Amino acid sequence: MVAKSRIKGDIRTSRHHDSAVKHVSGRAIYVDDIVTSANCLTVLICQSQHAHARIRAMDLSAVSATPGVVAVMSASDIPGINDCGPMFHDDPVFAVDEVCYIGQSVFAVAAIDLESARHAIGLANIEYEPLPAILTIDEAMDAGSLLASPGEMIKGDPSTALAEAPNQINGRLYAGGQEHFYLEGQAALAVPGEDGDIQLFCSTQHPSEIQHKTAEMLGIGNHGVTVETRRMGGAFGGKESQGNLPAMTAALAAHLTGQPAKTIYDRDDDFMITGKRHDCRIDYRAGFDDAGRILAVEFDQALRCGMSWDLSAGIAARAMCHADNAYDIAHMKITNYCCKTHTQSNTAFRGFGGPQGMLGIERVMDEVAHHLRLDPLQVRRLNFYPQKNASTFGITPYGQRVEDCVIQPIIDELVNTSDYKARRAAIAEFNAANQYVKRGIALTPVKFGISFNTTFLNQAGSLVHVYNDGSVHLNHGGTEMGQGLYTKVAQIVAHEFQIDAALIKITATTTGKVPNTSATAASSGTDLNGMAAMHAARTIKDRIAGFLAGEYQTDQANVVFANGQVHIGADAMTFAEAVKRAYLGRVSLSATGFYATPKLSWDKDRMHGRPFYYFAYGAAVSEVIIDLLTGENRLVRADLLHDVGRSLNPAIDRGQIEGGFIQGVGWLTTEELVWNEDGRLTTHAPSTYKIPASADRPTDWRVAFYADGENSEETVHKSKAVGEPPLMLAISAWLALSDALAGISGGKIEGAAYPGLDAPATPERILLCANRLGARFV
Repeated sequence: MVAKSRIKGDIRTSRHHDSAVKHVSGRAIYVDDIVTSANCLTVLICQSQHAHARIRAMDLSAVSATPGVVAVMSASDIPGINDCGPMFHDDPVFAVDEVCYIGQSVFAVAAIDLESARHAIGLANIEYEPLPAILTIDEAMDAGSLLASPGEMIKGDPSTALAEAPNQINGRLYAGGQEHFYLEGQAALAVPGEDGDIQLFCSTQHPSEIQHKTAEMLGIGNHGVTVETRRMGGAFGGKESQGNLPAMTAALAAHLTGQPAKTIYDRDDDFMITGKRHDCRIDYRAGFDDAGRILAVEFDQALRCGMSWDLSAGIAARAMCHADNAYDIAHMKITNYCCKTHTQSNTAFRGFGGPQGMLGIERVMDEVAHHLRLDPLQVRRLNFYPQKNASTFGITPYGQRVEDCVIQPIIDELVNTSDYKARRAAIAEFNAANQYVKRGIALTPVKFGISFNTTFLNQAGSLVHVYNDGSVHLNHGGTEMGQGLYTKVAQIVAHEFQIDAALIKITATTTGKVPNTSATAASSGTDLNGMAAMHAARTIKDRIAGFLAGEYQTDQANVVFANGQVHIGADAMTFAEAVKRAYLGRVSLSATGFYATPKLSWDKDRMHGRPFYYFAYGAAVSEVIIDLLTGENRLVRADLLHDVGRSLNPAIDRGQIEGGFIQGVGWLTTEELVWNEDGRLTTHAPSTYKIPASADRPTDWRVAFYADGENSEETVHKSKAVGEPPLMLAISAWLALSDALAGISGGKIEGAAYPGLDAPATPERILLCANRLGARFV
């Protein structure tokens, strides 16, 4: 038996991101850095200045006549289908008769430089007839402005259980949206080729979708468009579908002029044109017993979707599927409303509806504890799904068994390591002694489903070449947006061949090598692409092993790859030598790999099935302090314990946990999107929209992996997804602020009002809530 030792860059080791040095030294090449020919055009989109209006007339002659303008493009110039929507044909590339939000694309200019394009757009003569606009969730619900009939998910008999419950609460929660604020804006470069072909270089999570939508617009086959993505400067879901428009406008310009063209949004344009995280209104009704067990709960989830569907159907479904979070509630009803408004078409954002769904049930748990004057942790523990390997299992509102629940041991460990009980007691003493400053603490869990709700998307492909010198070329359908996917997949392939990861050449994702790919999203990038790459590598390894077994007249099982060598019984050779021998023996050293996630089923009409392969679990304790005179606050300590299964790369996984948590804190505390009464987004730059800065991280921040974590399902080396779940750990920070506000009345005084803090919990909102609770000092 050959003993395997650690090879450099093997799985379960902390290998740095493959582009880390390039990132920090400024040498990483993004779309706008690609060297282009001198005749490359700049494309600029003319945006609607009305939230809702009919286009009565449009004269672009002055635009066309502007020096430096090479082409002016409107709907009439599209040879194929005028649509950039990912799911439904309801999102035109260029508006035709009507505009439906401020920022919507009306036409575009391709010019020799940006200055010429900006000047030309200002010369357009467009006659609008303003129409009434619906801007908010409340307005849409009052007007019945919905994209479709409400969705419904029911478990048990919630109406009867509510009526019979000894205690009831009801309330309403508002949570704002969130701008993606990726460092690299939306960007695309189109290069025309022979026979009408188009090569696109895009900052996108979904090269195949851009390929398909561009071909559809140009009226050509998918094989006429090739899309390549080497890296993105961040995405967070904002480049899953929102990259379609810039890519398609650049491609159209290249198609019409025969010159390269690129569309690069500046920060203001990016804010104004693209969709955000869906803001939401959640109405809840809950019944519970005197111990805090939730007997029944009903949620009405209203999401502001904007002017078109985009990905809202899937986001709404995931919001419904996460309305239970980690709690086994016998009777539930979740109704979801997709509100149509005259605002940007909202889109995917890290968590994809899951965060909004979890907010509702965590608010319920918190308010039930407040009503019963109990520690919220006590109420949460009472309602968890049964623990993994217990004699029973829970069933979600959509009918999936929960058989892998490890939230109990995670909570138990975190309570001890965070010193939760002693800190809660100390905070109560502090609040009793201080009038103007209050502290708060909260511990919240996360149970997040991993897989696309849409079953067919759970597939991936790869392409692996082994060259005759032993070096390896790796390609797959996943995209790199800074999350470390390329690095992890390279480690997986290196482990399979038992070679140094430095021998793996990571190459740009391209539709020309791996076709029909799904978006890199749903936290499934490594699960899908890692498995596909492992299958391809294993195919090649088996071919080499079979050839060597034949040469040595031995069983293939006696051929062992280990520590950079290939062992055949007592003999050994380097991996490169084995590859050379296989090459000379005319063995194919190239293979494709494919993977489709098993066990999945989903009936979107009944909202029932098994949409998720497994669940990822975690928990966080957050402690805050607030100034009741100003609403100013600080996150003073955060303890995070997360289940990553058996980590493929601890450094990258830790980075995802930290980054996700802070991004979630931003969503729930500082990041506020504001539209004025005309429907214009007024927070469209860093000067008016505040993402967390380095000084906003917790003063005392402790992050740990759940040591006993191991995926119950057959994922890549028993790992678990880690991209999205940590974001929802930030709910603890939001509820810690609520706990601090409850400290105004002592927290447990019978009849004291529940804070009912909405999100984002900005200083202004905290101050207003404090005043409502009686904290007036003037």
